[in-house]
Amino acid sequence: MSDHRSTDDARIGEHPSTDPLRIGAHTFSSRLFVGTGKYKDFEETKAALIASGAQVVTVAVRRVDLSARGEGSLLGFLRERGITMLPNTAGCYTADDAVRTCRLAREILGESFVKLEVLGDPKTLFPDVVQTLEAARILVKEGFTVLPYTSDDPITARKLEDLGCAAVMPLAAPIGSGLGVRNPYNLEIILDTVKVPVIVDAGVGTASDAAIAMELGCHGVLMNTAIAGAKDPVLMASAMRKGVECGREAYLAGRIEKKLYATASSPLVGVIGSKHQ
Repeated sequence: MSDHRSTDDARIGEHPSTDPLRIGAHTFSSRLFVGTGKYKDFEETKAALIASGAQVVTVAVRRVDLSARGEGSLLGFLRERGITMLPNTAGCYTADDAVRTCRLAREILGESFVKLEVLGDPKTLFPDVVQTLEAARILVKEGFTVLPYTSDDPITARKLEDLGCAAVMPLAAPIGSGLGVRNPYNLEIILDTVKVPVIVDAGVGTASDAAIAMELGCHGVLMNTAIAGAKDPVLMASAMRKGVECGREAYLAGRIEKKLYATASSPLVGVIGSKHQ
């Protein structure tokens, strides 16, 4: 497995609070990003967000009332807890729509930190790479800190980095599928190709999926359905938090090399009857 540690200058054995994730001008100790959709009610949403420990929460600009900021509102809760909002362009199918949505978010929230999502079709919800690149080009030029949802294609990831995106967010599997990391090799190539943070976005189903993504060297994981759609979303949010943390620690620790045959855990030197005495 390739070693990607130079991309974030982390030190082995560091606690998450001393192993920060830097994206543009932002710094986070949590590497789990979560969404706010699909929960049964506001109370469940709040409880799950707290259990996740996430410091970045995505907000769908087209689906959330951004003018509601008082007590009992999602935005009010996020501001109260100091959680960074990541407005996203969910539901956009053209670069023009995505750019307009980001401009609206900045006008209302004063936020230039955005998740760019331009979908290709409503059935697969795969990204439209051409439209994503066009939208990213415009948004970066306008001063946005852009985190684009993209395919797991290393060439596209490199082009997005070249345009000035602050991170790339390749899918692990289709949105909401829960299939986990389907192509770890492409993610590894992306990690070797770009220098900006790589945040796995979409397809995670359970805590072990999040851990696998982090063990590969990814810098974070973003999810919504895996938590909100669980039988117990609050408990799953807690599990995802631990999965991301243990995956990160395992990556920093450096796993042993895979071998076909066994290797003795104890040395043979000194063993009674051994020729190595």
